[in-house]
This record gives sequence, structure tokens and C-alpha cells, in this order.
Amino acid sequence: MKQCLPLLALLVAAPVYAAQPELPPIEVPLSTPDQMTGSEEAVPAGDLAFAAFQRGEYMTAMNEALKRVGKKEDPAPAMTLIGVIYENGLGFNKDPAKAVEWYKLGADNGDHNSMVALALLKLEGSGTPKDPKGAADLFQQAADKGDPIAMYNVGLLELQGSVRPYDVKAATANFRKAADAGYADAQYALAMSLRQSNTPEDRKEATRLLGLATNQNHPDAAVEYAIAVFNGDGTEKDESRAAKLFLRAALKGNVIAMNRLARIYSAGRGFDEDRIRAAAWHLVARANGRSDGLLDEELTKLTPEERARADGLATQFRRQLSAALDASAADRQ
Repeated sequence: MKQCLPLLALLVAAPVYAAQPELPPIEVPLSTPDQMTGSEEAVPAGDLAFAAFQRGEYMTAMNEALKRVGKKEDPAPAMTLIGVIYENGLGFNKDPAKAVEWYKLGADNGDHNSMVALALLKLEGSGTPKDPKGAADLFQQAADKGDPIAMYNVGLLELQGSVRPYDVKAATANFRKAADAGYADAQYALAMSLRQSNTPEDRKEATRLLGLATNQNHPDAAVEYAIAVFNGDGTEKDESRAAKLFLRAALKGNVIAMNRLARIYSAGRGFDEDRIRAAAWHLVARANGRSDGLLDEELTKLTPEERARADGLATQFRRQLSAALDASAADRQ
């Protein structure tokens, strides 16, 4: 999943702070044109080029896309597809410069996916000189066409305040539009902003947004949503449901969820108390950089036999996690 604003909490209270929040890299579209924004028009029904692309038949996809461009019948999506092939080196040598050429053609023909892709290359200086202003203009053009990734990125630039004027209100509006369009990163960003408010309405809306993003497998939102459910923050308190949410996130590799899950098993809240499982999840979380002095102390209280069982269970969890991550990577290919 893409990175989100770690300090979006500054969004609501930004005027109080002298420094602007550190921002993550601008979001990238997903790996295939049909997944870039989730828009139905991204993959024309019956289009031979896109069908071949989805099957991994990149030579056929290229040939069919070139035919569509030659016919000049709504060629923009095919131009975007060719750009994706060159940018990612799918069946052809990776060639950012050619990707830029095709994305520019797609953008000139009105394709919002090409606009976003070209903007990203301009930001990176890949296949073209770095051009933050040109990238910002392309993001805005795509946002005006309703592209939620572009809306989100325009919001990021408005918070960044370099190539776009620093404007918290405008950024918030763009995040809201992207969130309303179903974009998980924007839902998470807005939620973290709203949670800075002390009003019950804002905190309830924040939890609702976190739930929506969680349903799209947003890893950070999943943990924050579980915390909200555990504490009854903006929603009904339900420790059992929260424990299951933490388990689901932990099994997808979220180290914070692993730590919270270990504490849940240790305290017997949400799940029955289980010192062995608590120790096992703590060992996995600690191996992934999440320290916890309290759980370290609990480890010392285990008998040698219990510690051996915890070590064995931790190994089992690592195998499950590895298999899940491999499957997830395969699904994205």
C-alpha cells in the first residue's frame, strides 16, 4: 500500500505551527491502467490491448495498442498503456524517455491516468528533466477530471507550499473530494486530521473514514481503526472485535498490530489470556523493530518449556507472514 501523511494531524491546526509537516513522496498510480484510479472508463470493454496486458501478453498488448492509436478512435487509453509498458519494462526494455513521450500524448488527448503518470516522472526527473511546476499543473488537470489520486496529490502540494501556495483549507477540500471518491489514502489522511478535534461528530466521522480505508486494506488505517474500536473512540467499544482487527492486520505484516496483539493476549482483553501467544507475537514484532519493555519483562517470567513453545509459535507466525506477503506480491503482478 502507498505511504500516507504521518503528520496529517497538523492539517486542522496548521496555523499554530511554525514549521509545515514533513510530507511523503507523491502517490503513484497502481501498476496497471485499470487499477490506477478504479474508474470504470480506465479499461474499455472488449479492448484487445488491455485484455492482453492483463494476461501478461505484453507484445500483443503493445501491437493492439498501436493499432488503436493508428485508428485515432479514442486513442488516449492506449497511449497510456504503451507508456506503462515502457516505464515498467514489460516485454520491452525499460525506457522512461519513451514512457514520457507516450504519457504526454495520452495527457494531450485528455487521459487523466497519463496526466498523473507524467506528473510523477516530472517530479522524479525520470525520462525528462525535473519539473515540479509542470507536475503540479498536470495533477491539477487530472484532479479537475475527477481523478482521486490527483486530488490527493494536489492536496499534498498545497500542504507542502513550494510549487503551490500553502493552503490548508484547499488541501483539506482536495483530501475530502478524494476521500469521497473512495481513495483510501485520502480517507486515512482526513481521519487523522479529524481525530485532532474534540467534537464527538468529528471523531465519529474520523472512525468511519478509518473503517472505509480499512476495508480497502490500508495498513495504517487498519491499526488506527482497531485502536478506535478497542477504546470506543467515535464508535461502539468492542474489545473482541478490535482484537480480531489487530490479528488481521498482524497477519498482513503490520508490526504495530503485532505489538498490540501481544499486549491483548498478555492482558486477556479481546482474546483469552495466552502468555505463549503474547510472547510469540512480541518476538515477531521485536524482530521487526518494535520494542516493548513490558513484554520483554513478561518473557523473563516464562519457564524454559513455555519459552520454547513461544519460539516455535513465533517461527510458525513468521512462515504464515512470509506466505501471505508472497501471495500479496503475486496478486500485484
